[in-house]
Amino acid sequence: MQSSPHSSVPTSSVKALPVICFLYLSFHVCTERQFYEENKPFTCLDGSRTIPFDRVNDDYCDCRDGSDEPGTAACPNGSFHCTNAGFRPTFIPSSRINDGICDCCDTTDEYNSGAKCENTCKELGQKEHEVLQKMAEITKEGFLLKQQLIQEAKNRQQEKQSKLTELQNNKKELEEKVEALRTVKETAEQPEKEAKDWMMMQMCVSVFDVAVAELQTHAELDTDADGTVSETEAQGLLGGVDHVDTASFEKVWDNIKDKYVSESQPVEPAPVDTPPEESNKLADNDSEQYPSDDDVQEEEEEDEEEDDYPEEDFDKAPPTVKTPPKKDEDEEAMPPYDDETRVLIDAAQKARDNFEESERALRDVDDQMKNIEKEISFDFGPDSEFSYLYSQCYELTTSEYIYKLCPFNRVSQKPKYGGSETNLGTWGTWAGPEDNKYLLMKYEHGTGCWQGPNRSTTVKLTCGKETTVMSTSEPSRCEYLMEFTTPAVCQEPEAVISSLHGHDEF
Repeated sequence: MQSSPHSSVPTSSVKALPVICFLYLSFHVCTERQFYEENKPFTCLDGSRTIPFDRVNDDYCDCRDGSDEPGTAACPNGSFHCTNAGFRPTFIPSSRINDGICDCCDTTDEYNSGAKCENTCKELGQKEHEVLQKMAEITKEGFLLKQQLIQEAKNRQQEKQSKLTELQNNKKELEEKVEALRTVKETAEQPEKEAKDWMMMQMCVSVFDVAVAELQTHAELDTDADGTVSETEAQGLLGGVDHVDTASFEKVWDNIKDKYVSESQPVEPAPVDTPPEESNKLADNDSEQYPSDDDVQEEEEEDEEEDDYPEEDFDKAPPTVKTPPKKDEDEEAMPPYDDETRVLIDAAQKARDNFEESERALRDVDDQMKNIEKEISFDFGPDSEFSYLYSQCYELTTSEYIYKLCPFNRVSQKPKYGGSETNLGTWGTWAGPEDNKYLLMKYEHGTGCWQGPNRSTTVKLTCGKETTVMSTSEPSRCEYLMEFTTPAVCQEPEAVISSLHGHDEF
C-alpha cells in the first residue's frame, strides 16, 4: 500500500530499467528499452501522462498502465522486470513481488520480504547455454544433411525426367511393334483356321455317312428355330438331295461349319432351374437361425415314421441312375493334325506369343510412366528436399501399438500383440503456417471411429539429424498428433550461432 506519493525506495530496491532485450532459444525478443532514458522526462507507455524521470521506479504508481514502475510492486496491473544477470531477463506480475516466493533467479523480486532466495541465474544460464549449443550443433549438421538431400533430389529429378522421356520414346516404338505383330498374328491365324476347318470337315465325313437322317440328329442346324431339324431342312442343307458323297460334302460344309457341333466336343449342362417353392424355402431357412416349435414337432413325427420301417431297408443301397457307357476316348478325340497343318498351327501360336509379349511390354511401360508422373506431381518442398521420404515408411512402437508413417501415402496403427491394422488417414496436404507450410503434414479420411468422425493425423516436422517418428498422441478423439524429425526442415544455422555468441549477461 502506498503511504505517500513519491516516497523514497529502500536501498535494496535499486532502480531496474527495463532492459528487455533477451535471448530465447534461437531468436531475440526486444521491447521498449528506448522509452526509458534517464535524462529525459518519462511518458507512460499508454500515453496517459508524462512525469519526471526520477518518479520511475519510486514505488508509487503514476501511470495507469503501470509502466513507470517496472521494478517495484507499486502498480497492481504492472509487471516486474527480473534482470537475471547470467540468464534470461523476464517479467513477472507485480503481485508476486515480496510475496515470499522466489520468482526471479537473481532474487530481486524478494528484496523486502525476508525470504531466503539463492541466485541461480548462473547455473540456469549454463544449462541453457548447453542446450542451445546442442541445438545449434544439431541444426548445423541437419542443415548440411538437408543440402545433401536437395542435391540428391535434384539428381533424382533429372533421372526421373530422363527415364520418363526414354519411356515415352519406347512407348511409341512398342505401339508400332504391337500393331505390326497384330497384323502378323492375324495373317498367321487365317491359314491355321482354314486348316483346322478342313480337318473338322474331314472328321465329319469320316464319322458318318452324310445323309438327311444324320443331319436331323444335330439340333444346332435347325433353321426355323422350332427346335428340330426337319427332313426338308436337312435336304436344304445338303443342296436338295438326300445323300452326298465326300467330294460334294466339301461344298455343304461351308454352309454348316459355323453351326455344327462335333460329338467329340463336350456339351455344357443346361442350368437347373430351382422351383419357386424350393427357392423360397431355401431363403426362409437362411433367415432362420433356430427351428420353431412346429418344425421340431414335425421332425419328431418323421423320426417315428422312420422307425416303422424294418432296419434292413436302411441297409439296402440306394437305387443308382444308369449312365450311358462312356465312349472310347480314341473315338471321341480329334484325329492328329497332319504335318502341314501342324506347321501352320505352330506358326500362328508363335505369332500369338510374340504379340502377347509385346502387349505386356507396352503395359509395363505404361505402368512405369504413370508411377513416375505420379511421383513428380507431389509437392516435395521448395527444393524437393522432402522427396527422399517418398515410398518410405517409419515405425514407432509403444507399449500397446505399432504406428507406421508412410509420408505422402498413409498413417496406420496396429496392435502390438496381434490384430487388424487401422488407417489413421491418407495423405492430404501440407498444413503449416503461411510463412512455412512445410512444418505440418495432414492425413485425412482414415477409418471411421465408432459413432464418431473419420480418423485423421497431423504430423509435426522438426529439425533433426535422423529421420524418425519421435512420438504419437491423441489430443482429441480420433485426431492424432505425430512428431517426426527430419533434416529436411533444418534452417540456416547462422542465426542460432550468432545468438549464442551474442548472449549478453545482464
